[in-house]
This record gives sequence, C-alpha cells and structure tokens, in this order.
Amino acid sequence: MKKLILPFIIIAIIVISACTKKEVSDALNTVSNNGITDSQIVQGLIAALNTGTDSSTTQTHRTDGYFKNSLIKIPFPQDAQSILDVISYIPGGQSYVDNVVLSLNRAAEQAAIKAEPIFLNAITSITITDGKNILFGDSLAATNYLNSKTYSSLKTAFLPDIKTSLDNVSATSYWSTLTGLYNQVPLVKPVNTDLPDYATGKALDGLFIMVGQEEKKIRKDPAARISDILKTVFGQLDKH
Repeated sequence: MKKLILPFIIIAIIVISACTKKEVSDALNTVSNNGITDSQIVQGLIAALNTGTDSSTTQTHRTDGYFKNSLIKIPFPQDAQSILDVISYIPGGQSYVDNVVLSLNRAAEQAAIKAEPIFLNAITSITITDGKNILFGDSLAATNYLNSKTYSSLKTAFLPDIKTSLDNVSATSYWSTLTGLYNQVPLVKPVNTDLPDYATGKALDGLFIMVGQEEKKIRKDPAARISDILKTVFGQLDKH
C-alpha cells in the first residue's frame, strides 16, 4: 500500500513545484483582498490619482482656477491684516489690496502646471503596502499620501515660477506700493511679508484641496469611476 501512495506524493510535489511564485502569490492576494489582487489595488490607486491630479491641475491652471473658486482662492496675507485696518485712510489703498489678491491668484494659476511631472513620479512609485493602506484608509488617504511624497518637491518647483509670475502680473509692484504707503502711516508696525513664499504655500494648499475633492468623488460616486480598474478596485468600498 505504501508503495502505491508514494508515487502520488511525488506527483503532488512536482505539480506544486511547477506553480510559479507569482501564481501562488496572486491566489493568496485574491483571497486576502476580497476578490482583488495586490496588483489590482496598486493599478486602481494609480488610475485614481492620475485622474484626480490631471483634473486638479487642469482646473487650477486655467484663468480664474484659483481666483473664482471659493475653496482655494488665495486671500490677502494673514500676517498683513493690519493693513486692512487702516486701508480706508490711504487714498486708492483698497484698489491696491484688490490688485494684490488678484495677482496672487493669477501667479498660482500660472504655476499650477508644474505639478504634473512631480505628481506622476510619486504616483508611479506606489507600493503594495501603500496601496492597501490608501484604499482602505479614510476619504483623503490618497491625497495625504501624495502630499507627504510631493510637497517638498512641489514647493521647490513652484517657488521660482511663483516669483516670476508675481512679477509678470505686477503683484510685486502692487505689493511694494501698498506696503510702502502703509508703512508711512504713523505708529504702525511695518509689514514684511515674504510674498512669493506665502503665495507658493497657498497655491499648494489649494492644489491638494482639489485633489482631495476628486478622491472623495471617486470613493463615493460610482459614476466617477471612469475605467474598469477604478470600478473593480473602488467597488470594494461599496461592500463595506
């Protein structure tokens, strides 16, 4: 009897050995991820982030992309709010404030296109562990991941363009005139806002707000899942 069993054991070992590591891994992944593999999760997250960043960059890069969007419009600098307290006493002062705000937003709109290659590099670097954590994380998990991976590089890329854009839209001139007038008022504390740094920070904040809006849409609205991989992967969230 033992002689008869031995050949079957040998055949079983040969069959199991013939399975590739990838086949075994995929099988385990399918079971552990409710019917989708680790590879599909990563593909789905890449597709979602590509969709979200493409849409966000396009929306912010166009004219009024920041200025007429109440969610991300760049306001007058907070550390220069004291100017607003006395602006009514300065002839033509309010027009300079309005021009500064408009030009800050125009500079951000011009620079937004710089985000595309930086986003792409971070998106294509998503690991399996990242993918799982993001998919089953909170409603902004993908946006927060992207922020942590790209913010520093984005700021480095944006700042020179913001500086150039501020000059191009006369923001530097408006700002210098406004602060110059303000600083001449007796007993006021001089304002020394770093306008390019301020505009860059606000531009990036707005960009990630827009990416977050796209992520929430894909997570909650099946109609926003415009490809098969998005439907497959994010459809898992509908079951929870």
